[in-house]
Amino acid sequence: MRPITPVLIAGGAGTRLWPASRGDRPKPFQRLGMDRTLLQDTALRFQGPMFGDPIVICAAAHADLARDQLIEAGVTPLAILAEPQGRNTAPAVIAAAAYGAETDPEAPLLLVHADNLASKPQALHAAIAAALPAVEAGHIVLFGIKPTGPHTGYGYIQAGLGDGATQAVTAFVEKPDLATARRFVADPAYSWNGGMFLFQAGVFLREAEALAPDVAAAVETALHEARRDGVIVALSDAFITAPSIAVDYAILEKTSLARVAITDFGWSDAGTWSALWQGSPKDADGNAVSGEAILDGVTNSLAQSDGPTLVLMGVSDLVVVVQNGVLMVADRNAADGAFKALKLDERPELK
Repeated sequence: MRPITPVLIAGGAGTRLWPASRGDRPKPFQRLGMDRTLLQDTALRFQGPMFGDPIVICAAAHADLARDQLIEAGVTPLAILAEPQGRNTAPAVIAAAAYGAETDPEAPLLLVHADNLASKPQALHAAIAAALPAVEAGHIVLFGIKPTGPHTGYGYIQAGLGDGATQAVTAFVEKPDLATARRFVADPAYSWNGGMFLFQAGVFLREAEALAPDVAAAVETALHEARRDGVIVALSDAFITAPSIAVDYAILEKTSLARVAITDFGWSDAGTWSALWQGSPKDADGNAVSGEAILDGVTNSLAQSDGPTLVLMGVSDLVVVVQNGVLMVADRNAADGAFKALKLDERPELK
């Protein structure tokens, strides 16, 4: 059996996790109160006999950082594909497929986001192993996440007919309203679209060339012209000419090869402070604490500091974060939108 190559997308601005996530060190490269960064944690999740060395896709400015963090975690990257400019997920995934197809078109690649969490990795490994026969038969298998509630911030996948580990994909639904999300949660055919999928490099590349030829052509040129220095593959500026488009819109919603495996492996996108609080270990009062902090009469709060000691008394449902020289205190349900609400993109010193 060919080993599965994890493909770790380590990009995005991560502004909902400001002030921890900043332009020079986005979310995948942050520890966020954990022992390892999200990139390291994700890479280590896919170690063992079933997996090969990972491919990482990130901004050129973060390529050295990605390499160094993986080496620190004891992981040897197969390649770090360095983008001269972010062009959304379709060009990124096509670049990984094209790189994999250079040596083995039938190599199975597992696309994952390097800033997601999985509290039950063995369940994830079992789902991946069960999906492999469908991938070897030429399908692209998406891992749908069994919903834990009516979340309106996620896309959904509707499963159709099929037996065994995977079913046909009937429809994709983007971020429904609350009433629709509640209906989806009650219907076992629907799952969250966590953006994780398994495919053969050559199969995906052929689909990209057929369904998104302008994107594929630009990316393949960028890979052909890439400057290769050890594991770092610096894609040429031809990459910038690729249309900026998500892989769902460009390929997955158009292909006839998509299948879905509905899974439950404790997934979280760790995309917001409230989600991070939800997925973090907590004390008896519901508080998630990292760094130096003294709490008295505090409940259901997240306290995180990269240096100064935090002292909280008699408060509830807060996010209190000291990171990168910035102190943020916010209601736990309002903290996620701080960057946008305060128009911090207009304050270069806070970006």
